[in-house]
Amino acid sequence: MRILLNVIWLVLCGVWLAIGYALAALICFLLIITIPFGIAALRMANYTLWPFGRRVVDKPSAGSASLVGNVLWILFAGWWLALGHLTTGVALCLTIIGIPLGLANFKLIPISLLPLGKDIVSADDDRAPYGPSIR
Repeated sequence: MRILLNVIWLVLCGVWLAIGYALAALICFLLIITIPFGIAALRMANYTLWPFGRRVVDKPSAGSASLVGNVLWILFAGWWLALGHLTTGVALCLTIIGIPLGLANFKLIPISLLPLGKDIVSADDDRAPYGPSIR
């Protein structure tokens, strides 16, 4: 089921959202001082291409630098990426088949706003909240 949802996701909105994250990463790489933000944006672009079967968890080593970086990210890039997730989520929820995809889009909003200090792991990984998922 994960593969089917991921393929439908990729065709309907995953590619476009990944392009948005890749453009944000490119801008961050061009500004040199924001390279850590670019790396986070590329990590999120990868996550938006194939989101089902993966989860976002907090990094235990994240500190105050992540907090400061997240505030800067919200101001310069996070708000419009979150807006992209919101608009595509609403559009997908207008159709019956798109409701699961729209809900997945809504779940991507927090990571698009606060990407630093987070790690993307498999849903079966023990670091995932509530342990491995039940199949």
